[in-house]
Parts: sequence; C-alpha cells; structure tokens
Amino acid sequence: MRVAVLVPIKRFTAAKGRLASVLDDDTRARLAEWMASRVLAANTGRQTYVACDDDDVSAWAVAHGAKVLWGPGLGLNGAVDDGVARIRADGFDHVVVSHADLPRPDALAELASPGTITLVPDRRRDGTNVMSFPLHTSLAAAYGGGSFRRHLDQALDLADDRVAVEVRRDSELSLDLDTPDDLTHPMIAEVLPPWLRTLLASRR
Repeated sequence: MRVAVLVPIKRFTAAKGRLASVLDDDTRARLAEWMASRVLAANTGRQTYVACDDDDVSAWAVAHGAKVLWGPGLGLNGAVDDGVARIRADGFDHVVVSHADLPRPDALAELASPGTITLVPDRRRDGTNVMSFPLHTSLAAAYGGGSFRRHLDQALDLADDRVAVEVRRDSELSLDLDTPDDLTHPMIAEVLPPWLRTLLASRR
C-alpha cells in the first residue's frame, strides 16, 4: 500500500484568529508554524504534500521535504479535493488528510489501514481532524462546522465488501488548538514549546 499524506495549510500569519485575545499576530503565526512542523515530522518516511496558496508556506513546505500543491482561491474543501485527485494521479493507493493544527500528531504514522476509511473527530465530535481512506473511493472534503457527521455519512454510504469504516477516538489526534481554553488543556499544555509557555506564564 502506497500511502501519501496531505496537509492543507493556510497562510501562517492568518492562522489561529480565535487566539487573538491572548496572542499577538507574530506569536500566532509562530505557533501555527510550530504545529504544522510537528504534523509533517510525524509523517517522516511518507510522501507528504502541502496544499497551499501562500508563497511563504510553499517555501516552508519545500524546506521540510514536502511536495507543494498550489491551489489559489480553492478554499479548504477545494484544496483537499484537488490535492487528493493529484495524489491519486501520482499513483498512490491511500491518503491521510490531516489538519495542520494538531499539537500531538505522533499517531498519524499508524493511521492508514488497507481498505478502510478512518475518521478521527475532534474531541467535541464536531470537526474532522484526520481522514484516512483508499484512493479508489470518492470521499469528498466537507469541512466546516459539523464536518464529522458529514464525512461519516459519506463514508457509510461508500462502505461495501471492499471498504470498511472506522471511527478512531484517539485521545491525542482528537486534540486541536483553536481557542484560548485549548491552551490550558492538560494534554496540550504539556507539549507547548517553552517559548510559548514562558509567554503565557508572564501574562497570568
């Protein structure tokens, strides 16, 4: 099974807007880049693709050994669907689609299962942090509020004697970092970079 990883990444300086009440623009950009770097590092040994429409993200991705899929103006869902199609055309059998804001991404390396659509919801079971699926299926990106339910409904419709469906309730991959409260979640706080922990401590 040839597995590729697809990580859509928007401009770092535009990321994590919901943290604006506690982190300034430069710090949010640095945090977004730190998390994205961890996601790519968790997939060492696999061909990783970064879908983006920003020159700085593109240069960063190349420096981290990823292949850039340039898709200006596509939006998240369009960028993922376009990326999946291009990865399929490159001859891969299976793709793992991961958000870039996972503070504990190590389990990504163990996610792909042959003939299986695997969905990892966020801890609120609203969003979809990770999707893994065979590329002969037609699972389409449906991100936005409530995406987990939409992705699950699609997956169940696609299930047959060749395709199984798994919902992975992974305590680490279900974590994302979007809001100020997320910064104090015990499993997130313990892996935050020292420079950010020092900054947050100074503001208490």
